[in-house]
Amino acid sequence: MTQSLLSYYEAIEKASADMLEAARAGDWNHVIKLEGACVLLISQLKNAARSSALSSEEAQLKSRILQRVLVNDAEVRHLAEPWLEDIDKMLQGRPKTLH
Repeated sequence: MTQSLLSYYEAIEKASADMLEAARAGDWNHVIKLEGACVLLISQLKNAARSSALSSEEAQLKSRILQRVLVNDAEVRHLAEPWLEDIDKMLQGRPKTLH
């Protein structure tokens, strides 16, 4: 069962690398799609983690994987900043409504 836990972490890392590649290409629709896949993988991981634990060695590997995911995420966010600023500028001129 622990191998499947690590495979979730590896799949999340792969998705985050794919998100970064899509962000570098300016394919924000694909970034959003991959983000949804990550959310699903994380949910599945949480479920699987309830019934198994990682060994010390596996926990170290998990930590290295998560560090790479965080680096990828930070770069995607950095690439998205100009895009998000454009959206903010577009919304500034619109009247604000309360729901």
